[in-house]
Amino acid sequence: MTQVSLCDNPPMAEAAADTIPSAVAAAEEALLAPAGLRIGALQKRLNAHLSGLDWADIFVQGVVSEDWRLDEGGIKTGHFSQSGGFGLRAVRGETTAFASSDIISERALDAFADAARIAKTRGETLRVGKIETPAAAPPRFAAEDIVRAVPEAAKTGILRRIDELARKADARVENVIATIGADYEAMLITRADGATAGDIRPMTQLRVTVVLNENGRRETGNGAAGGRCGFELFDEATIAATVEKALAEAQGKLEAVEAPAGIMPVVLGNGWAGIILHEAVGHGLEGDFNRKKVSAFSGRVGEQVAARGVTVVDAGDIPGRRGSLSCDDEGTPAQATTLIEDGVLTGYMQDIVNAKLMRAKPTGNGRRESHSCPPMPRMTNTFMQAGKYAAEEIIASVADGLYAADFGGGQVDITNGNFVFSCSKARRIKNGKLAETVKGATIIGNGPAIMPKVSMVGADFALDPGSGMCGKNGQWVPVGVGQPTIKVEELTVGGAAEK
Repeated sequence: MTQVSLCDNPPMAEAAADTIPSAVAAAEEALLAPAGLRIGALQKRLNAHLSGLDWADIFVQGVVSEDWRLDEGGIKTGHFSQSGGFGLRAVRGETTAFASSDIISERALDAFADAARIAKTRGETLRVGKIETPAAAPPRFAAEDIVRAVPEAAKTGILRRIDELARKADARVENVIATIGADYEAMLITRADGATAGDIRPMTQLRVTVVLNENGRRETGNGAAGGRCGFELFDEATIAATVEKALAEAQGKLEAVEAPAGIMPVVLGNGWAGIILHEAVGHGLEGDFNRKKVSAFSGRVGEQVAARGVTVVDAGDIPGRRGSLSCDDEGTPAQATTLIEDGVLTGYMQDIVNAKLMRAKPTGNGRRESHSCPPMPRMTNTFMQAGKYAAEEIIASVADGLYAADFGGGQVDITNGNFVFSCSKARRIKNGKLAETVKGATIIGNGPAIMPKVSMVGADFALDPGSGMCGKNGQWVPVGVGQPTIKVEELTVGGAAEK
């Protein structure tokens, strides 16, 4: 499996285990000690109410966040927040009772008794069986509080540098909007099987929007960078590349012609274009959708669902990446899970309870937005592995088609895989060469249907720059996507011009 680190500083991306205090000890000290509690108090509540339950856990979380925003040449806003609390879960069969509190205290812990009572008195009993205690997850991230470790002047200085670079690069820049922020999260979970796990999770994010004005016509472009790193990520090279991407997108829109419409070959660029794979295929491979048989991939393990040469992986263990974890929000160590191998569906992404109901193994994909939400099967970093073709060779194989390098909003129906995505960066392909930039292009298709139509997989694998968020059932979590350049033989392109 391809392993890529976004961060230039490997010790922050994945520090050596002997340099990081136990994540459990660090989380216990940060979350429980201020309330006069220890891990034993959590386990005591579980032990008192486990009779008649199939599963139970107590999740504790604390998050410190900060962000700054530049607009119209100056720092306009700054925001700092702290949040945290308990999430208490009791499971009997397919019935889950969940309670949460924003206050970490003995009294809040006692709410577990109510959750256990509700789970025991509702629904039919369907035993999920014994759940094996996993090996301790290796800590991946340094325990330093990245929010407080860097002076405010250094953070706002990055924003001012972005404004300076953009305005120097193009006289048509009317405005630059940039935000920089960081989260520092500590989590701790105690489970019914006696296992306790913890994680320290840093996150930094930079977003840049430039507005160009050419004779009254305005166009915008966007760039982003981020990951589970400290602010050392935002060196001069990363700042310049992020500004350059935003400018290039806006400049391309000023020169763009109307996109063609029709059915044609489409070449999808590497990196962020993997968002289509994430949405149109990835969600359909999450375990709960398949247990409930509402996914287009339900019951198809062992079948050829994609073209030969297509391998899709979800990996939560890639150093520094936005979707990476030491352990998931149920305490299962992060890992790499092959979902499709050489076109054959090999399995699904699972959390603990769903895995047991399906007689499968947890894959480290139990995730939640916060302590106030129950976990469910979610993606981490989902991508297609590299193939053998050069990107230029793939483009040269298309006589008349579209090259889609970047995407904005989209919609997907998980039950059938139908999707619609708008292209934020696209060009015509004519006679095997990239031609004019186009605007207003949309890609319309069906995830399961296009996978067998992937005829060429490039060797230029890349992950996205670190800006992805994924929504499911009202919960949002950070994720990563990626892929090499690929060719889909036939896709429907929506546009205003005739092909």
